[in-house]
Amino acid sequence: MSISSTSDFKYEPLRLSMENPSPAGHTRLPRAQLSMEIALRILTAAVLFLFVYGTVQQYLKDMSRITLLFFIVANILTVGLAIFSRIPLERDWNPFSLVVALFGTFYFAAFNIEPGLQLLPEGCAATVQIVGVLIQIYAKLSLRRSFGLLPANRGVVVFGPYRFIRHPMYVGYFVTDIGFLLANLGLQNLFLVLMQWGVQVVRIMQEERLLSKDDTYRRYMGRVRYRLVAGVF
Repeated sequence: MSISSTSDFKYEPLRLSMENPSPAGHTRLPRAQLSMEIALRILTAAVLFLFVYGTVQQYLKDMSRITLLFFIVANILTVGLAIFSRIPLERDWNPFSLVVALFGTFYFAAFNIEPGLQLLPEGCAATVQIVGVLIQIYAKLSLRRSFGLLPANRGVVVFGPYRFIRHPMYVGYFVTDIGFLLANLGLQNLFLVLMQWGVQVVRIMQEERLLSKDDTYRRYMGRVRYRLVAGVF
């Protein structure tokens, strides 16, 4: 998560919002929590590998379906980079938070990647996906390694799209999903996308509940009012 660059915040590439911000502090976890971190990242790598393999096989059956390629790229960005994310100072291990985060992260594996109804040609739908991927890249370049699967306090980033809305990365996810759906519509995929959006809203609220323990983040919330869409939410 990140902080907007505003007049009373010092502008710097990365700043931790908690005391004792030594990078070494990120890895000093109890053995049980460290084991869970490792297990979660191994699970992530395994699911991502199976997804990429299956989707590539589907693409090779019909190489005109370029939305499958951008679907792969988007989920490698979303999930793959989380494997290398910074170990957080504080993480929410609540079972409900874990279930929400796992569904919100791995839902893509449940998509039906067989050909579906095309509302737009592949090229047009892929363009929407590219917009979503670019939003994700912009947000993740701002966060660097300060992102992951579960709600956590990984420090404060002071630049980028977080100056305008509090969760731009989720906007990128939503736009990418819409692009895929426009060329691969089906009841299963539509249900997954709608359910995913609901879960991500819950995920956002859980993240902010954790982050709002930080005084700096509370001041940020006061300055950047909207989470996803300015003037709406």
